[in-house]
Amino acid sequence: MRSSDAAAFFAPGFAHMRREALRVAHLDCRRRLIGVRLLYSDQPDALDFPLRTIIADALALESDGLILAHNHPSGNAMPSPADIDATRTLADLAQPLGIRLFDHLIFGCESYRSLRAMGLL
Repeated sequence: MRSSDAAAFFAPGFAHMRREALRVAHLDCRRRLIGVRLLYSDQPDALDFPLRTIIADALALESDGLILAHNHPSGNAMPSPADIDATRTLADLAQPLGIRLFDHLIFGCESYRSLRAMGLL
């Protein structure tokens, strides 16, 4: 699954959400989708990245790779410093386990940003 394919897959699910939500796509060694996890935020403008849950799910599904996607209800798709830090922390935790974080997509009103394409991952 390429970032553009992932964006097309995830975008409809974020279209009308008023709270931040995180979706995690789990991929096999051929980058085929083997599972998706949806995690909601308790706050309208912030999202906790449950690192343990993401890693536990990846191990349970025997994921070889992950693609994260979340929304910014404000409409601004630019990653926050917290988004960047959490993404890098997850990538650092996953790598020794043989799990690659392929990308993290952030969706705004009509657009999205790829942390990989921005050179932040």
